[in-house]
Amino acid sequence: MKAMILAAGLGKRMRPLTDHCPKPLLPVAGKPLIVHHLERLKRAGIDEVVINVSYRAEQIMAALGDGSAFQLRIHWSLEKTPLETGGGIQKALPLLGEAPFLLVNGDVWCDYTPPASRLQGNDLAHLVLVDNPSHHPSGDFGLINGRVAPASHTRLTFAGISLLHPDLLADQPPGEFALAPLLKHAMTSNLVSGEHFSGHWVDVGTPERLNDLEHYLLAAQ
Repeated sequence: MKAMILAAGLGKRMRPLTDHCPKPLLPVAGKPLIVHHLERLKRAGIDEVVINVSYRAEQIMAALGDGSAFQLRIHWSLEKTPLETGGGIQKALPLLGEAPFLLVNGDVWCDYTPPASRLQGNDLAHLVLVDNPSHHPSGDFGLINGRVAPASHTRLTFAGISLLHPDLLADQPPGEFALAPLLKHAMTSNLVSGEHFSGHWVDVGTPERLNDLEHYLLAAQ
């Protein structure tokens, strides 16, 4: 199974830290945030990773190269301007192939990688959901008997980690578009499974949360 890391965002919420450094390269516990992802993917048995880049792309590509330093093979999907999640994935599909793949938001930290076996049958997606953080108390989706629903009395937050089948993006025109509407449409057809992960997860979206993650990782060391 291949993996894709989403790393094309502008990092606006992380300013001024991202004025001169792209968010994936911000240091956390002695190494860039994206390197934590690469090391975790390697431990999970993944050898090929696609990374989409746009803002300060040359810095990220120069820092990670072809991935050999991490015993991985990195393929780069360069976007002139960010295409949002859906558009970015679609542009990278020729690099990802026709098999399901793991998708990871570059601005989250989590010590869990779902195995490929979680995506079964005709399902188009499998989502990892977590408890709602204080900055997102209303959550995103419901989880009922292993199936993800767009609406529910009890909602959880999408962790930014998922297994996707390329067919989820079939027939979408190229360009900038979001992934969420496609996921919700698949949910209404009962084609999205999910799981609740209760371990440590951080949406590294602000300097304050980046600092909190730094303290957590240093304490764990």
